[in-house]
Amino acid sequence: MQQAERQGYPVSVLDLAPVPQGFTPADALRNTLDLAQHAERWGYHRYWLAEHHNMVGIASAATSVVIGHVAAGTRSIRVGAGGIMLPNHAPLVIAEQFGTLESLFPGRIDLGLGRAPGTDQMTLRALRRDPESAERFPHDVLELQALFGPVQPGQRVRAVPGAGLNVPLWILGSSLFGARLAASFGLPYAFASHFAPEALMQALQVYRSNFTPSDQLGRPYAMVGVNVIAADTDAEAKRLFTSVQQTFANMVRGTRGQLPPPIDDIESYWSPMEKAHASAMLACSFVGSAETVRRGLQDFIDRTGADELMVASAIYDHAARRRSYEILADVMAELRGSQRPVA
Repeated sequence: MQQAERQGYPVSVLDLAPVPQGFTPADALRNTLDLAQHAERWGYHRYWLAEHHNMVGIASAATSVVIGHVAAGTRSIRVGAGGIMLPNHAPLVIAEQFGTLESLFPGRIDLGLGRAPGTDQMTLRALRRDPESAERFPHDVLELQALFGPVQPGQRVRAVPGAGLNVPLWILGSSLFGARLAASFGLPYAFASHFAPEALMQALQVYRSNFTPSDQLGRPYAMVGVNVIAADTDAEAKRLFTSVQQTFANMVRGTRGQLPPPIDDIESYWSPMEKAHASAMLACSFVGSAETVRRGLQDFIDRTGADELMVASAIYDHAARRRSYEILADVMAELRGSQRPVA
């Protein structure tokens, strides 16, 4: 395929570093770097990794470490966190980590921030997380932003490295809280509609109508999460998608595990209740051949007005996953429209 044009509609990769059944986290991390290198070659704009803990199917728990690994193995693609769960950490520690990343890879690092724990209650205790820390999220975002800003007279605590680097911050969310916060702080907003789409349209409206310009961003910039499973035929893509459908059915059952291989008949796997819940969570999913995915994404972009798409593709076979992103790169290079400046 031809390299996707960067001036096309901006599309980025959300990689949870999935661990397929029968494989190890080391395998998943090797796959992450390989996919990032191909994504860069195909013209993807960003490559983000997410913080999750105590999940045997996700290898990106040490998110800043994996970001460094990916950034060191690529040359131009932006690399970042989608996101860091800030209540799990002291803002100073995150400022030092991402200040270090920005010092090593200048102009390429993004820092998306969420207030969810990214884990369960028992693991929260293992993280030594204060149960009230989520309530301090807005204050912690401002504290982190200040640590990335110029050192002030009399400032006794500074991030080294970090101070003065102005690492771009994003607010992540799946509710109106994050939309309001991103708007009031004048920050770009990323909505997690790839697994929690219910409030998507309302959140975008709240964000855009309440946006206050800031030094970082002069106008609203909304990134929207989607699942894309693309293959050479609709039937092949639908079969690959059953890995995701099984995973979400398992979540409804209260069980988690490694990414399962695809199956021929998803209807025999889940109950009607599990299907309804999983399908609602996966409503922003586009599955099929290049033409099927193109039509679905064009309609979705027109409906949401999203400035950028962040694409998750949990596919059991790494070669098929890579092929899905290759097909998508060709699709997105064809999509045009009124473009705002890339954040």
